[in-house]
Amino acid sequence: MKSTTPMNKIIITLLGLSVLAAGCRNAGTDADASGTFEATEVIVSAEANGKLLTFNLEEGQPVKKGEQVGLIDSTALYLNKVQLLQSQRAVLAGRQDVKTQLESLRKELANAEADQKRIENLVKGQVASQKQLDDANLRIEVLKARIDAQGNLLNTGNTALGEQGKTIAAQLNVVEDQLRRCRIINPVDGTILTKYSEAFEMTGVGKPLYKVADLSQVILRAYISNDQQSKVKIGQKVKVMVDNGDNDMRTYEGTVQWISNKAEFTPKTIQTKEERANLVYAVKIAVKNDGLLKIGMYGEVKF
Repeated sequence: MKSTTPMNKIIITLLGLSVLAAGCRNAGTDADASGTFEATEVIVSAEANGKLLTFNLEEGQPVKKGEQVGLIDSTALYLNKVQLLQSQRAVLAGRQDVKTQLESLRKELANAEADQKRIENLVKGQVASQKQLDDANLRIEVLKARIDAQGNLLNTGNTALGEQGKTIAAQLNVVEDQLRRCRIINPVDGTILTKYSEAFEMTGVGKPLYKVADLSQVILRAYISNDQQSKVKIGQKVKVMVDNGDNDMRTYEGTVQWISNKAEFTPKTIQTKEERANLVYAVKIAVKNDGLLKIGMYGEVKF
């Protein structure tokens, strides 16, 4: 039997190590797809112009939906509101009490009707003339016309004042809405990811203030091949694995939330050019976060 030279021994040893390493890699990499974790991020912007009087947020701070996290200076708006309220009170104070204003004319009409009755009886007894009765009837008609005209005039004036009051009320609603927008209200439960402004800085409508995301549930965006599509459906429970260090993997249960209906080239984060040239379909897998999963962290999935 021919003896093995030292060089042959080295080659055989290297080949053996390569086969062993490849076997270990194949044994540990049984994932069907991989990707990175993301979350639904919300950028909260200012809805008013002015100075940030309070803005006590820190990155990493948990916040609740509906919580007030800041306040934009609203002094000018408040003074405008006070002015409008005073104008509204002045306008509405000018309304007339129609019943009170017509009371004297109604009493005069009642006296005229009583006189008309008396004259009518006197005419029947031939004590008073027909002209006196006609004058009494005319007086009643004139008083009734005056009452109607005065009533219409007062009602028209009150209606006009009421409409002015409603106009001011609409302006007050606008100011109230602007005042509401000066209060910075957090829209979702989550964690502050990024803070763009500080207290006492000037801000404006549409200027980003901070970014927040709900990290109680994160999304693993992974990519599957055309062959794998038939094995995956929305609502399917899958196994999600994350590197835990020390050659160990943490396992989570995930739920397929979304599958793209359009093929795309593999993202450039994939290492080799050949793999990037393949057409794949993006999937989103919802995973309940135990606090250890972070945005941008790499994860693998087993269907």
